[in-house]
Amino acid sequence: MKFKLNKSILLSAIMLIAAFSSFVFGKDTGVIMGSIATVALPVKNQLAEKEMIKQLRHEHTWVSEIRSKQQWVNNDTIKIPKRGAAPAVLIDNTNYPIVSNRREDSHVVISLHKFDTENTTVTADELYALPYEKVSDVQEQHRETLEDVTLEYGLWGLAPQANDESKNLFVMETTGENDGTGRKKLTTKDLRKLQEKMNKKGINKNGRVLLLCDEHVSDLLEEDRKFYTQYHNHTEGAISKKYYGFIIYEESKTPEYNDTTLAKLAYGSQTTGRKSSVVFHKGTTAKAVGSVERFARSAAENPERRENTIGFRVWHIIVTYGVEGSAAIISGKVSG
Repeated sequence: MKFKLNKSILLSAIMLIAAFSSFVFGKDTGVIMGSIATVALPVKNQLAEKEMIKQLRHEHTWVSEIRSKQQWVNNDTIKIPKRGAAPAVLIDNTNYPIVSNRREDSHVVISLHKFDTENTTVTADELYALPYEKVSDVQEQHRETLEDVTLEYGLWGLAPQANDESKNLFVMETTGENDGTGRKKLTTKDLRKLQEKMNKKGINKNGRVLLLCDEHVSDLLEEDRKFYTQYHNHTEGAISKKYYGFIIYEESKTPEYNDTTLAKLAYGSQTTGRKSSVVFHKGTTAKAVGSVERFARSAAENPERRENTIGFRVWHIIVTYGVEGSAAIISGKVSG
């Protein structure tokens, strides 16, 4: 029979042994406890790393629509399969034998993106004075920040760089009325136009996900009573599972596009551009988490400053593949 030792029980046992050794053998308890901290740190790291992976599932967000492809990940790279040519279809065929062809598949190997948090320090004096466990709170903040940034960077990568309909990449402007600031509102007509473009390209109608930026949500709330009802009735996650052929989510951190060229601005750019709503196809989009590492040093290991130091590193990716493409709906400008 296998016996699995609980980690908390193990740590408690080690501490008791340390106290007993100090009493019986005259050993310095501080030295022993320092050794315990060295032993316990990897255990704490493992627990924190497992918790980080759980948090990066991005529950109740548009990321939950994307299939996890952990099986494609190895050594912090993802091996994405590429289908070979589709078979020809014969109608009312009378010629035999029917031609046989091999489908030559291939793979594209992409490195996962590396996300490092800057370190946070917590002094021993703070821990003594505060009524809560600040180290745990700092650690939680690192997890929340990484969850936000991996989502935002993933969305930026999914949005098309520029309009190229030959590659099923669509960048179009809204055509509605002036909202009073020189911006043209998003209309349901714009959504139908994008839907028509995608249909003509043969893009699968099932699995199109539309992430509406805040201003475009406001536009539709004013125009469409059906959207208004769906928006106010949803509790968490998708606003609508079927709205003009799209699964609808609200997302405040959508990419911005150059005011004149309509090219996507670089991630983190300080240039102010035009806000966009983004469409991707969940059938040809993947997400994966690679290595997760917690870097920590306890105050006991830093006698000069007497402070705890914590930081994280996560390898993560959200990537599109296949032929379904993506789209961005940019707020149009009133001329003159």
